[in-house]
Amino acid sequence: GLWESKGFLVSLSLQITDGIDIYSLKIECFVTSRFSHNVITSRAVNRANVSKEALFDVELPKTAFITNFTMTIDGVTYPGTIKEKEAAQKQYQQAVSRGQTAGLVKASGRKTEKFSVSVNIAAASKVTFQLQYEELLKRTFGKYELFLKVNPKQLVNKFEIEANIFEPQGISFLDAEGSFITNDLLPIIHKSFSGKKGHVSFKPTMDQQRTCVDCQTTLLSGDFVIKYDVNRETPGNLQMVNGYFVHFFAPQNVSHLPKNVVFIIDISGSMSGRKLDQTKEALLKILEDVKEEDHFNIVLFGSDVEKWKDTLIQATPENLDEARRYVQSIDTRGATNLFGGLITGIEMLKEAQEAGTLPERSASLIMILSDGRPNVGISIQEILLRTKNATQGKFPIYNLGFGYDLDYGFLEKLATENNGVARRIYEDSDSALQLQDFYNEVANPLLTEVEFKYPENAISDLTQNNFKHYYAGSEIVVAGRIIDNDLNSITAEVKAHGAEQDVTYAEQADVEETAKATEEQKYIFGDFIERLWAYLTIQQLLEKRNVATGDEKTNLTAEILDMSLKYKFVTPLTSMVVTKPEDTVNETAIADKPLEGRDILYLDADPHFIIDVPQKEDALCFNINEEPGVVLNLIRDPTTGITVNGQLIGEKKSSNDVGSIHNTYIGRLGIRNTQLNVKLEITPESITLHNGTKQMMFTWLDEVTLLHPSLEFSMGEGATFIVVLHQSWSKHAVHPNFLGFYTLDSHRLSGRTHGLLGQFFHPIDFNILEVHPGSDPQKPDATMIVKNNQLTVTRGWQKDYTEDVKHGTNVPCWFIHNNGEGLIDGIYTDYIVPSLF
Repeated sequence: GLWESKGFLVSLSLQITDGIDIYSLKIECFVTSRFSHNVITSRAVNRANVSKEALFDVELPKTAFITNFTMTIDGVTYPGTIKEKEAAQKQYQQAVSRGQTAGLVKASGRKTEKFSVSVNIAAASKVTFQLQYEELLKRTFGKYELFLKVNPKQLVNKFEIEANIFEPQGISFLDAEGSFITNDLLPIIHKSFSGKKGHVSFKPTMDQQRTCVDCQTTLLSGDFVIKYDVNRETPGNLQMVNGYFVHFFAPQNVSHLPKNVVFIIDISGSMSGRKLDQTKEALLKILEDVKEEDHFNIVLFGSDVEKWKDTLIQATPENLDEARRYVQSIDTRGATNLFGGLITGIEMLKEAQEAGTLPERSASLIMILSDGRPNVGISIQEILLRTKNATQGKFPIYNLGFGYDLDYGFLEKLATENNGVARRIYEDSDSALQLQDFYNEVANPLLTEVEFKYPENAISDLTQNNFKHYYAGSEIVVAGRIIDNDLNSITAEVKAHGAEQDVTYAEQADVEETAKATEEQKYIFGDFIERLWAYLTIQQLLEKRNVATGDEKTNLTAEILDMSLKYKFVTPLTSMVVTKPEDTVNETAIADKPLEGRDILYLDADPHFIIDVPQKEDALCFNINEEPGVVLNLIRDPTTGITVNGQLIGEKKSSNDVGSIHNTYIGRLGIRNTQLNVKLEITPESITLHNGTKQMMFTWLDEVTLLHPSLEFSMGEGATFIVVLHQSWSKHAVHPNFLGFYTLDSHRLSGRTHGLLGQFFHPIDFNILEVHPGSDPQKPDATMIVKNNQLTVTRGWQKDYTEDVKHGTNVPCWFIHNNGEGLIDGIYTDYIVPSLF
């Protein structure tokens, strides 16, 4: 290849100090039949004699929908209204273009997304923020989990977590724990349950919150998790309230089915090192748990595909020993021929089923682990189509996406279209454990081809009622609308294939009796079964929309939008708009539901800026044409103190190119965090870390040092940047050594972030009209509507070097001409700064 490239990771922390005193913080949870309604109320006062900015910053589960938000300042309440996303987006864009900040919900951690909004409040004034959200608690490993993120960042005079749980089946156990709970705090967690009711409370005093006796810092930072399960005297439970029903199904004492698993593992070059080590560690642990009646095989894919065995084999002790030796010998090579690996696994399962070498009553599944995007062979659309035709719905595909630099949307579609699920595996010290946990969720199939039937003329608007597999420790939930007003009782029939025989379960419930049973509890909220039905319906319609095209997608979009507005849920199609006091700096805040996407922004080569737009499954790109030596501001976040600037360098001069136009590249990067007093200067020759008065210097050749954990620059929770070095041949006449700069989890920066790249950390929408031939037959032109501007853009592609650092991966994008004019805020010269820091 032309360049050799190396990369390293930088994480810079976010630390927010606003000088506002939070005197009360209460988290209230009301759970009825697994459906959780949560209210977070924060009260703060500005004790300063000047106006200050008060920030409300909350992390909530990714599976939740925000339902309400209000802000009360000096007794006046400013409510949030839920609108169609496009209408809300226009308000948001107008606010940003006037230089105002806006509140946002962004993906934040593994299980959470962050909601934050800020408002200016006068001296001595008080503000109350209240956020409400709802979610259906999912059962895994025999329990439900109510997950709360606690991080007040200061001592709070009145801090309180309170949960009330009501389960008509009766509660069988209840527990609560916190990652920050010390031995001293343990007795403060109060847990109790009796019959149908459970209660948890946690109310530490200010002194109990302190990290030490006289400290002003708080212990309360981490996860608080409430776990419980219900009594299961019958296989299922039917509940009805106000014309809606929900059916919970989790039969006990069912024999396990043998399973047939093909593990399909990515061994492309980007998996080398820690990722592959953790994958192998997880596979070895998984092999310990495989049962002797199970059948399995391993398929590896890089540029080529390699099978461990030609067919699935039984998990005898001898075969498992041989498999362990094989796993230990796996090494990385080549590109990402995902389809080659996948189709090999599918054909292997189909051939074994047809040949009758697998147990007749067994559950077959495919598990894929990849850290990239397919870049060998056929297009993504073709992969989806061919895979669906090949599996014919006979077995689910489970996709594990390793890290952030991957096409997660594609992995989700591939799984959804084939009765499986996708899960992101986070690059961390516990990645192997994450892989094992996911396998354990599907390790014990009990039933296959599970079908739910209800009275035909009495029920409508049913949620999903056919399921490929039912796994031990989980639960299937079906809900619907009762259209027969004269119905006295409801009957449900569940048919499935079991380990020994086909089984049928019958459930019956009396309408009046179940209504009375739910009325007896005092913390019921609204028509909870109707809201549970709406929540489940929207979640399932969103999954369908994710894989739909054309008219089907249009119809699903309309249906989801209609339900989201009716039930006041913030979903990917709606936004919550908060209009703030007129005399404050910030007039409009917006809350969006983020998508699990690749969410990567970068610049590389002749400064090509690439903006990934996951919700459009597309990308935008532009160049900045400036003289060598010019420094451009890439990212600037006044809240976290993080700034990234890049200096341009030109091509190497030759004697016969006087007067010609030269390409420019990023030759120096300056990354700074003012709050931590840290500066990082990166050139193709060296990396210099300034930490206060101390200075450390490394070279790119020093791979051992660079890969040492203490030099990953992980300083608390921060944005992650990847820098790639491109080295030209030493005798090459034109190309200099240069840098590529990539941002991965940009959601960790604040809503005030700007810069040539930073402005695109906020949601951006665009529409493409009138695609027509351009000057290059391979690159059509089109009209783009973006930020109320009409631009002529050209279809092309740029290189992403994070997956294949030597050759790069082609990323299709719409190219905006004239230095990004019309796409970027202002004009590009606004982003020129005097020096690297």
